[in-house]
Amino acid sequence: MNGLEAVVSAFADWFSCGVRFVLPVLAILIVVRCGLSLLQRDAEDIEVWGWLTLPNGSRVALRHWENILGRSGSSDVCLAYPTLSRRHAAIIRDMRGNWVLYDLHSRHGVRLNRDPIGGQAELHAGDLLSLGDVDLVFLPLTAEEETAQAESRTVPGRTIRPGFTLLLLLLFQLLLTLQHCIAADQADVLQISVCFFVLILLTWCAYLLIRAMRRTGFEIETLAFLLSSVGFSVAATSAPGFMWKNTLCLVLGVGLFFCIGWCLRDLNRVRRLRWAAAAAGLLLLAVNVFTAESLLGARNWLSIGRFSFQPSELVKVFFVFAGAATLDRLFRKRNIWLFVVYSGLCVLALAVISDFGTAVVFFTAYLVIAYLRSGDAATVILSVAAALFAGATAITLRPYIAVRFSRWGNAWADLNGYGYQQTRTMTAAASGGLFGQGAGKGWLHTVVAADTDMVFGVVSEELGLLIALCLVAALLLLAVFVACASRHSRSSYYSIASAAAVSILLMQVILNVFGSMDMLPFTGVTFPFVSRGGSSLIASWGLLAFIRAADTRQNASFTVKLPKRRKTENDQ
Repeated sequence: MNGLEAVVSAFADWFSCGVRFVLPVLAILIVVRCGLSLLQRDAEDIEVWGWLTLPNGSRVALRHWENILGRSGSSDVCLAYPTLSRRHAAIIRDMRGNWVLYDLHSRHGVRLNRDPIGGQAELHAGDLLSLGDVDLVFLPLTAEEETAQAESRTVPGRTIRPGFTLLLLLLFQLLLTLQHCIAADQADVLQISVCFFVLILLTWCAYLLIRAMRRTGFEIETLAFLLSSVGFSVAATSAPGFMWKNTLCLVLGVGLFFCIGWCLRDLNRVRRLRWAAAAAGLLLLAVNVFTAESLLGARNWLSIGRFSFQPSELVKVFFVFAGAATLDRLFRKRNIWLFVVYSGLCVLALAVISDFGTAVVFFTAYLVIAYLRSGDAATVILSVAAALFAGATAITLRPYIAVRFSRWGNAWADLNGYGYQQTRTMTAAASGGLFGQGAGKGWLHTVVAADTDMVFGVVSEELGLLIALCLVAALLLLAVFVACASRHSRSSYYSIASAAAVSILLMQVILNVFGSMDMLPFTGVTFPFVSRGGSSLIASWGLLAFIRAADTRQNASFTVKLPKRRKTENDQ
């Protein structure tokens, strides 16, 4: 080695060492800024879609497109009158601004302008609603009032600029790219550089597209691109040749994100597509059952030419899309039982192909949707009891499941046997410390399935525990945001779909992190956005669209239509 080469090598070592400490700081700043922006919401800054004038002359706001009226404290409009049932009536608005009044099998009936409605009736401005002996006057928001309300609400991004957060993400991506180029073999440098360049380009193209739609919120997408960037880092370490496919799947995933977002802009479109989505999900699982290949004990891979994918990952998107489609059928029990049957078929198909980790994820989403759609705890309890019975049956028919549970928490008892993967994961994670050994400098990726089922250990080893925890915090932040935003969501569909989507992502994180650390049985579930796998990456971006749909902050989400701008005297 000559003098120049020695200087370059020394500089590369110095640079890599410095980057180890800079990357966690950037990741923390990105997550914190996105969190502060997402959760910074004025309690009074909510949408109103109409009013009900009470007998005493006061007004009650209709804050959603589906409003339940009754004595129950859980009703959207709680009316403490003795003649009202606990869930007396519902007022529902469609995308075109038309309102419908429903009688929810109340004791004293519902009348519109003194005439019984016979189940349901259209509502118009100034109509008189009689619930029992209580008279209410209905007044929807006019188009002018809706526009004025939009202009008076707080627009996100003015205090915490998304553009600056995105610059921090750009710096994170560039430093990560340079660190990998220094650590990688010379033959892999070009493809690593090009793939990271496409990632950066796609990040900014998505941001500019959002801005072109007059939207200012980009926090959810920023968190997803942060997670995807670390996923690219994992692929660059474990399988550089896979990065072309990873890049293609990222492009497809972001495209699916915008496509689903476009569908969600019109709930009538969702209603028309829900049966097709349900059928597509069942068809994919059926093909999976009869033609899939077995890999690591689960028969869940389909191969088409040189490409292979997991149908169950894409079924998650169909499951949420169809399962949350309540709309005007929100109050019909028959619709709930159709969903129960559909969910049972999905979970049964996953059990047949021995993909029990994904079955647990689906069952979690089912519980969330079933409870939010029915509000009936008995339905959830019955479902859990049925699941326990099914689990006991599966253990009887598949004894290796019981063996896996018996080994839970005892990985260190057999270092080179059943505890091989988990003990290596814990050792590697501990060796990485807070700041990691540097991108591309770990050894855990050489263990089978480390970059998918044990990816938390790979990230902890190379990038450090701080960045690994930032990834978990990013998904926890999305869950907190959904919990807060769903209370102000326009439609129950957005609330239910976002809750189901984030429950899938969270359950995957729990099973992946705690399973690889021997704190839960090892199930082989991927870490959303981060684990190497194109199907998982595409599905994660598809699920993100449902979370984005729950964002009703003014000018934040492209899935929510903006009111038309009012013409001023200068425009005329």
